Amino acid sequence: MTNVSEPAALGGPSARRGGRRRLVFILLAIIAVIAVVLGGGALAYAKQFEGRALPGTTILGQDVAGQTPEEIAALVSDRAESVTVSVTAGDEEHEVSLADLGVTVDAAASGQAAVARDDSLGSVISSTWSGEHPVDPVVEVDEQAVSDYATSLVPEDRTDPVDAEVVFDEEEQSWTAVEARNGQGVDPTTLVDQVTEHAPALESFEVEQPVEEIAPAITTEEAEEVVDSITSLLEQPMSITSADGEVHDVSAERRSGWLSVGPDESGQSLTITVDEEGVREWVATRAEQDTVEPKDGIEQIDDEGEVVKVVSEKRDGVEITNADAVADELIDSLKGTSPLEAAFESRTVESTTEQVEAPEEEDADDAEDGEDADGEDADGEDADSEEDADGEDEAPPAEPTGEKWIDVDLSAKTVTAYVGDTPVWGPRPMVDGKPGNETVTGTYEIYLRYEKQDMTNEATYPEGHEKHYYNPDVPWVQYFHRGYGFHGAPWRSSFGYSGSHGCINMPVHEAKWLYDWASMGTRVEVHH
Repeated sequence: MTNVSEPAALGGPSARRGGRRRLVFILLAIIAVIAVVLGGGALAYAKQFEGRALPGTTILGQDVAGQTPEEIAALVSDRAESVTVSVTAGDEEHEVSLADLGVTVDAAASGQAAVARDDSLGSVISSTWSGEHPVDPVVEVDEQAVSDYATSLVPEDRTDPVDAEVVFDEEEQSWTAVEARNGQGVDPTTLVDQVTEHAPALESFEVEQPVEEIAPAITTEEAEEVVDSITSLLEQPMSITSADGEVHDVSAERRSGWLSVGPDESGQSLTITVDEEGVREWVATRAEQDTVEPKDGIEQIDDEGEVVKVVSEKRDGVEITNADAVADELIDSLKGTSPLEAAFESRTVESTTEQVEAPEEEDADDAEDGEDADGEDADGEDADSEEDADGEDEAPPAEPTGEKWIDVDLSAKTVTAYVGDTPVWGPRPMVDGKPGNETVTGTYEIYLRYEKQDMTNEATYPEGHEKHYYNPDVPWVQYFHRGYGFHGAPWRSSFGYSGSHGCINMPVHEAKWLYDWASMGTRVEVHH
């Protein structure tokens, strides 16, 4: 006989275990069904994002989930084109695009970046629950282009500062200062930093680019100080005393011509420069004016060596010996502001006296009344048809030495050519100036020559006047003082008297000999 009852046997442990297993199988089945349903839906959901932006993708603050790269690129491009940058520089405001500033927006690359995430099933499902995924547009800032634009904000004619100048006004004869002018410049770092910071957002923004004043190296004040220095310099007396006591004033105008003002080697200040070569040239010219060339005297002597006539008085010369030292003094004074009282020093250059034999007197037909109103001699003969009595010129002495010179003896009415103290031609009779038209006396040099020249006094006495004359083609003309000269006189047949208008009239063939023998600069001594 047992003590276990029947209900206890029916509800034992085995029965309970079997019930639990059936429940697990049912749950697994349900889960399997749900998984199949969900898996198929997830695959379909992920399929729609293939090649497109995943859920949560944003660019420029806009949700672009599900959009293609091209659609996103168009969005970025439109935003880039709408951006304006307001740049304030000084008193001027400029509105420019990002492109104007050298900013490049790659819209296509931005679209590709937005869809570059993994579009697998797991990534799609993960992105769905992960929230927002921002993507930056592809933006590149060319800093050099931005810097160049910043520099361009200053007008070209205002960029560089202008240094002050000191100039001399020739018309006003005065020194003046030309004012300096500040330049303008920018530090482009400000604009570069602002564009680099704001451009990637593709939103309009404002930036202020400071414009800086650039001071010149040489100021107006410095130029005015230089003008004051020059004015003080020109107010100082400066002079050079010649050997004979004459004073050469160095005028303010002259000094201004030697001065110039310009930047020094560093370009940071003005300097006054003296034209030293010009100063030395001017001093040398003054010294040359004070120089007196020695003049040798000429005396005529007879056979016994006695002086019978002084043709030309001798004159000692004067030579300036310190022209270079005086020039140095003047240059030093021009470089400072001290007065100058310089003086030329000189030495005497002694002259000598040449003695020449007195020419033998020749008989001359004194025919003062021989010239008629037509300018010909009374007998109407032409001097060209006459020769010397012996038909030949006198032979000159052998190898004479010394200076060529011409002796004109107004008392003897003769012309003689000398080399040193040796007569080489002459004496030859001539016609000198008549009363009222006397020939000048003194020491001269031939300064102008013509083989042939028309001569007239029409400027003084017009045609028809009783004193008017006109002689065409006057031959072998040599001027030695103003309108006084030697020339042939074909209208005369006799010589040895006073009858010309001041020139020395000679027979044509003798005037030619003298023309061929003499030259420019040949000394002429005219005396009584």
